[in-house]
Amino acid sequence: MRVIVAGLGVQGYKRKRVAGPDFVASVDPVNAEAQYRRVEDVPLGDYDAALCCIPDEPKVAMLEYLLGHGKHVLVEKPLWAESDVELESLQAIARQNKAICYTAYNHRFEPHFVRMREAIASGRLGKIYRCRMFYGNGTARLVRDSVWRDQGAGVLPDLGSHLFDTLRFWFGDIGETFNVVSSSAFENRAPDHVVLGSKGVSPQIELEMTLLSWRNHFTCDIFAEKGSAHISSLCKWGPSTFTLRTRMLPSGRPPEESVTLVQDDPTWAIEYEHFKALCVEGKPADLSNDIWLNRMLRRLSDVAVTEMNQ
Repeated sequence: MRVIVAGLGVQGYKRKRVAGPDFVASVDPVNAEAQYRRVEDVPLGDYDAALCCIPDEPKVAMLEYLLGHGKHVLVEKPLWAESDVELESLQAIARQNKAICYTAYNHRFEPHFVRMREAIASGRLGKIYRCRMFYGNGTARLVRDSVWRDQGAGVLPDLGSHLFDTLRFWFGDIGETFNVVSSSAFENRAPDHVVLGSKGVSPQIELEMTLLSWRNHFTCDIFAEKGSAHISSLCKWGPSTFTLRTRMLPSGRPPEESVTLVQDDPTWAIEYEHFKALCVEGKPADLSNDIWLNRMLRRLSDVAVTEMNQ
């Protein structure tokens, strides 16, 4: 498969490296290393798919062009749009032209995220009571100095999209009863620390995301009827540990199984192979997850910005 990379920034260089010999050209309006300034300038006969590593605002227009010409697309998360209708239209265009439209959520391929999903699906934990996740980057200054990143709801769509997608990866339908517990802009113009919570659903969910964690870190704690499961860190920030504990009745120190990984981040390469497999399979494009995420992030982002300004 021949691919182009649209947006030759940090993410674009990663995608280019992972694509290896599949890479044929890059597109960027300002990076002199790119062969083209606009995606429309790339001859349609030169490529089969595009890896779109671009800001949120131009995503819909670029995807309309690519999918309309039958080009498969991998686009960096989140697939943002001003309305559900725009994403429904993209899905229709993709299906009409037999093109894949895939939004990249590489954490689905994190080894311990897969282990967590398997533990939940096995029923070993019993009824899940509560899931708590923390996702922290130390990138507040980089975001503030960016031309386009320190705007809107800031950290919420950036890291929150990963957390919401992970919840659906593990639990399926999680409802829409989420609310903003707190939203703060300690160093940036846009929110750089946000806490969300759910109510009236099972499991109860708490999500905390920040740009102020000077050592990048991720944690997850799931508390359940028959035990608990825990993740500490991601492979890219390792060591990364998954722990599964079995409840002792009526109480007592639980026996536990633990797996610790010390390795490079495997998710980008695995995800790229997954994308290529989807292109070969040719199943109709399905943007239902993106439509749900977009609706949730739009609503919560409005609240987060309002609360930050109060």
